[in-house]
Formats: sequence, structure tokens, C-alpha cells
Amino acid sequence: MALAATGQALLEVRGLTRSFPGVRALDRVTFDVHPREVVALVGQNGSGKSTLVKVLAGVLAADAGSVRVRGADGSLLAGADALERLHFIHQDLGLIPTLSTVENLDLGRRLGARALAPIRPRAERRAVSELITPFGGSFDVGAPVAALTAAQQRIVAISRALAGWRHADNLLVLDEPTAALPAGEAQRLFEAVRRVARGGAGVIFISHRLDEVLELADRILVLRDGRLVADAPAGEVGHEQLVRLVAGGAPPAVRAPARASARPPARVRAAEPLPPARLRPDEPLPPARVRPAEPALRVRPAEPVLAAHELAGAGVVGLSLEILPGEIVGVGGLVGSGHEQVADLLFGAARRSGGRVHVAGEPLPVGDPRAAIRRGVAFVPADRHGAAAVMEMCARENLTLPWLAPHRRRLGRIDLAHERSEARGWAERVGLSPPDPDRTLRLFSGGNQQKVILARWLRMRPRVLLLEEPTQGVDVGAKAAIHSLICDAAEAGAAVLVSSSDAKELALLCGRVLVMRAGRVADELHAGQRVDEPHAGQRVDEPHAGQRADEPPAGQRAGGLNAGTLTEAGLVRASLGLQGVGDSGRAAAQPPAGAGMRPADEGR
Repeated sequence: MALAATGQALLEVRGLTRSFPGVRALDRVTFDVHPREVVALVGQNGSGKSTLVKVLAGVLAADAGSVRVRGADGSLLAGADALERLHFIHQDLGLIPTLSTVENLDLGRRLGARALAPIRPRAERRAVSELITPFGGSFDVGAPVAALTAAQQRIVAISRALAGWRHADNLLVLDEPTAALPAGEAQRLFEAVRRVARGGAGVIFISHRLDEVLELADRILVLRDGRLVADAPAGEVGHEQLVRLVAGGAPPAVRAPARASARPPARVRAAEPLPPARLRPDEPLPPARVRPAEPALRVRPAEPVLAAHELAGAGVVGLSLEILPGEIVGVGGLVGSGHEQVADLLFGAARRSGGRVHVAGEPLPVGDPRAAIRRGVAFVPADRHGAAAVMEMCARENLTLPWLAPHRRRLGRIDLAHERSEARGWAERVGLSPPDPDRTLRLFSGGNQQKVILARWLRMRPRVLLLEEPTQGVDVGAKAAIHSLICDAAEAGAAVLVSSSDAKELALLCGRVLVMRAGRVADELHAGQRVDEPHAGQRVDEPHAGQRADEPPAGQRAGGLNAGTLTEAGLVRASLGLQGVGDSGRAAAQPPAGAGMRPADEGR
């Protein structure tokens, strides 16, 4: 390419500055992107990455500085010509939820000679299906995007950006493109990125997954508090050094939870109702009320707080599980395996077609989230913007929205001073940044939005906490803080279910993980023990929690598959249905190319 031969940059950013009220999001940022180069941009939530992307896309205007784009011949481009060379996959995806995949992909296209020709729906559907297939998409392209899972929506956004490719000397900007993708789909994306870079394009790749960055990037830029603090070749930066550059100090400590589910605790008085929060937000949550352990032979498992029997609906078939007080149980699997719908079915956000759900022994009605909340069930869905919060309301209003009773006065009036006092306490407790509860929620970074959403439910002291992709698109510091909040809830006696495509997160947080394939629980992996070992107080011939009486032992399901011990690698193998998924030392079959559950921050 002529431009590559001259050594000139495809994109030149000089002194870019952008401020919001009380915050300087970008502070004199300067960098270049050359043809055939993959440049990674990393930083904590709130460091300025998304603001930079929006300035490059023309969504926001810079207060100062310049952005210049060059064509293949080295000439500077402006206006529509420059924008035509820039292609974006935004963190919020930019999809229209009421339109189908076909309609979303067709919106930004130049129809040319087809503009006056009749529309051929079958041909359009076939073309779109071909676009999404390389990324693992096998869903209905005629269904509204709102009906797709978070991972499927990301596949739509990726396909749309690559479908609009017109020139070899383009610039592709990807903002957290792999946040909801398992490993196979992520590797397909990496292959596509490398291919377009080899063709002469420049790529800006934004990710919190640092090992992805080290694997893919030629050069790494680090933003912190709106300033560019590092610009270095990827080969000269190690993982630990990169973590320190991002965090601005020592890597954040990730608190490992007590493995309540590896061995059930002594009996907990789970039937006692957990009252709504009457604590001040700065008080620690009380520990679970556990009697001193009896001698080993007399220990009995605690009563489950959450129990589901033969749950069915939304692609899930015959799922049974029990979660004890203080237990963190994970649900994982490949995209489309059914793990994405489990929390929705339990909460009532998706209508179940069969099965029963009980909380503390009491049945939950079908498809009634209000009843679930009254019984002490909290739900944090994966779609943060569309289903978990009201982005145009402030953090304080989002925090108190489900339970305003403590702030109501005569005639239903809300005591704003009292509400603000509680919100400030929770902002301090969860480490909200900036610590301003009256700030509009959409102005916070993704990690801080998630802290507000999680705090909303923690203040109600839930019996059951259901979480979907709790740290999706969140930086390493915020992830550690969110994990600690989840552990706090478990230590207070809540039964916690985590549905995640992040194998490392499940292995770190959970005492056991249900691995789903084709809508069913195919394997169950336990921390610190093999799944075919009996729990304390459980006879060898007793079925474990969630196992039907007519099923073989968990360690011998799926044609003799022994799930073994819960590890990140074991989860990935179990999701693929491979032999030797545990750490028993047996050789495991190699996964098919491009398949697998995502191991977070997987090494090179």
C-alpha cells in the first residue's frame, strides 16, 4: 500500500480534550494508528476510552485537539470521506432493538443500483445468515434484536461493521467486542481483525481482557483518568506490568469467597425470613447465622433457599437445582446452551412452560417478577442499559427505585434528604466513582453503573441473588469490587446464582458450576473435590442437589463423563462435552477449531 510504504499514519490524534461537568474525560490525548497495525487501548472504567471512541465517531465534539484521517495515497480526508473510512463497534452496540437482524444490518448500506429494484426478503435473509455464521450465529435473523441474547446481539454488531467494509485502508474501532463472546467466537473475531489489518487497515481494539490485548495487539495505549500514560509495543509489556499501568499501582486484590458449596455448612436457619434492610449503609452486612459444627458424622446439609425442579422454557429443559444459604452456584456453557435463560426463568422475567420454583420452601408463581421480589429474590440481568436500570435517572433514583418505603412520608411524599443520605452511604460503600449519587446514571462508566445496580438489591438484603454476566465490560479494579460485593451477599446468607460466559469468573467465585448443553445440565463441577464424592451428611447412594433419582451419579453423566474438580480449563472442556474435563490427569480430546466457552484473560 502506498500509505504503508511512506510510513505515514492512517489516523493522527493530536491533543484531544473533552470535558463534562466536573470531569475531564480526555486530557490532551495524542497518538497515531498506522496501516496494518492493531493498536490496543486499555484503561479502567471511566478512564476515557468510550469518550475517545465517541469523539472519533463524531458523536461528541472535542473541546480541543484534532483528528486527521489519511487515504491510501497519503492525502488528508475530511467530512463524509473521512467518516466513510471509519467503522465502529460501540460498547452499547448501537442496534435498534425493535428491528430485526436483517433490518439492522441493512440500515447503513449504500444500496446503489438496487435502490429502485424490488426488495428480495429471502435473498436478504440468506445474505445476513452468511454474515453471522462465521461468528457462531445460528439464530433467527428475522426476529427483533431485543429477543436475542447479549452474545447474539454482539455478533450482529460485529457482522454489521465488517459488512460495511469498502476500502482496504479503513480504520476499524472495536469497543469491548468480545465481552459476551465465548472463546471460539472471540478467536473467529481475532482472525477477522488480523485479516483486515494484513490488507492495509488500522485497528483500534478496546478490551478489559488483558491477555486478549497481549495476544492480538502490535502496540498498547493505556489511558488513566483521561490521560495517555503509556504507548509501547505489545512485546515489551508483560501482564503484571500492564495491570499496574491500568490500575495505577499494585494489582487489585481479588477476594476469594468461602467455598460454601464444596462442603455444605452446618444447618442454617434458612426458613427464617430475612427482613428488608434496616441497617445504615455504612454498617457491614451481618454474617450468616450458623450454629457451631456438630461432629462430622452428624452434620446435615442446610435447607436450600432456592430450589427448582424440572424447570422448562426459553430453551431450557428439565433443569433442577438447589442453592443453600451462603452458597454461590454458577451456570455456564456455550452461547445458546441455555445458561443465558436460567436466571430469567427463575425470576419470572421469562415465562416458564414447566417445572416449579421455591424460595425458602414457598412456591413462586409463574412469570411474576413482583412476587419474586416480595419473596426476597433479586435479579441483575445482562442487558445493563435495556433491562437493569433507567439510564436517564440519576444513580440515587436507580438505587432506591425497587424499595422507596424507608423514604416515604405522609401522603406518599419522598424525603429527598433522607434518600440522598442513604445513597451517599452506598456510594461510599461500593466505591462509586465519581461519588455523586445525583449524577445521571448514563454518565457513569459501565463498572460504576453495575455497582449501582448491585447496590440497589444489596440494600434490600435479598434471600436469593440472581446475576447474569455480572462483570461484562468491566475493568480489573471494578471486577474485584463487584466480586467482593457478591461475596458479601453470600456471607450474609443469600443464595447466589451466577450465569456467566467467563469461565475464569465462575471458577473463582463459585463453589460449584452447572454446565449446560442443548438446554440441559450436562455436567456439575465442584470446587476442591470430585463431583462423584458424597457431601458431608450425604450417603453415597443419595442423589445430590438438582439430580433426579433416576439419573446416574453426576460424575458419570453424559456417557461416563467425569466432571472432576472445578477449574477454568475444566469448565471450558465440560462446555464442549469432552472427555477428561476435570484435573484427573486423563488426556482430553482437543476442542474443535473455533469452539468453546470463554476462558477470561486466557494466556497466549
